[in-house]
Amino acid sequence: MNKPVRVILLDEAEIEYKRLNELIGQQIKQGKGNTKEMQLLRSIKQKIELIRVNPFYGDNIHKKDIPKEYNVQNLWRVELSQYWRMLYTISGDQIEIICFILDIMDHHKYDKKFGYRKK
Repeated sequence: MNKPVRVILLDEAEIEYKRLNELIGQQIKQGKGNTKEMQLLRSIKQKIELIRVNPFYGDNIHKKDIPKEYNVQNLWRVELSQYWRMLYTISGDQIEIICFILDIMDHHKYDKKFGYRKK
């Protein structure tokens, strides 16, 4: 028996998701179509569905590389359109699996958060 998988947006991820939705609503009212924000939101929604089907879809980040601010035992990264990243953690019990989306960020913010530098 497969456990059901829930995907929940938290904190920064929820804020960014709502910001994108509002911005796209304005763009639609202005008659704009297929903007980079629309592409990004489609990418986010697509990856959330992939995570719902397979919680281990993303790239597992080594424990030693997990930024302390997340305070999680596991962290997974999914690449989005336009070099954005989505980070999530997996939690579960005997009844269900819950994937908490912790952050959705552009590549620059991602590099900064993980201490990477451009060479």
